[in-house]
Amino acid sequence: MSSSGESSADFLAAGRKLFSRPCRFERVAADVDGLPPAGPPEIAFVGRSNVGKSSLVNALTGRRTLARASHTPGRTQQLAFFDLGGVLRLVDTPGYGFAAIAKDQAAAARALTREYLCRRGPLIRVFLLVDGRHGLKDSDEEMMAMLDEAAASYAIVLTKRDEVKEAEAAARRQGVLSRARAHRAAYPEVFFASARTGEGIADLRGHVAEALSGRIGAERRALGARPEKARPD
Repeated sequence: MSSSGESSADFLAAGRKLFSRPCRFERVAADVDGLPPAGPPEIAFVGRSNVGKSSLVNALTGRRTLARASHTPGRTQQLAFFDLGGVLRLVDTPGYGFAAIAKDQAAAARALTREYLCRRGPLIRVFLLVDGRHGLKDSDEEMMAMLDEAAASYAIVLTKRDEVKEAEAAARRQGVLSRARAHRAAYPEVFFASARTGEGIADLRGHVAEALSGRIGAERRALGARPEKARPD
């Protein structure tokens, strides 16, 4: 039972209804000046290049080609915004950890992501995607430290559940959860999902619905999130 008095089943139903709304691509932002004006609450997706961010966005919304994955890992270096029925924005961030990208490009993408995470007022939850076949990498730990610094409440989502054996999945989840407990902004639960089979997608939708209920927004304020910088018109 949630602290708000609503059950898990209530949030699962709310999540299913939420993601049945029409979803459309809104814009990309190559720098902070290109961010859309503050509007509905936002859920951001961060993770290593090729971890499956775009695939997860498509699975959540039930639209196969909404977010287009690059065939070249590390190529996408912008923030992509998607509007979900006018009540929520989904934000796909640049992937990290791909060695072939130029250092200046990687640094610029990292700076853009940091600025967004630290200063974006409507941001209520971040999903940190981690390859479920391998678990946390050093670059994931660096992102967790950035999220802690930004006071951006986040949940870890292990991806590619369909490629992990059942016996390994529980140990992988528990190992990641144990390490997440050392991070103050990490949500005390680790999700395991497959964009291919749909396993775990309903739970993620329910988690987003719970975030929209206001409880997780209160968590972010309690962590000391800083207000969004005013930008010139």
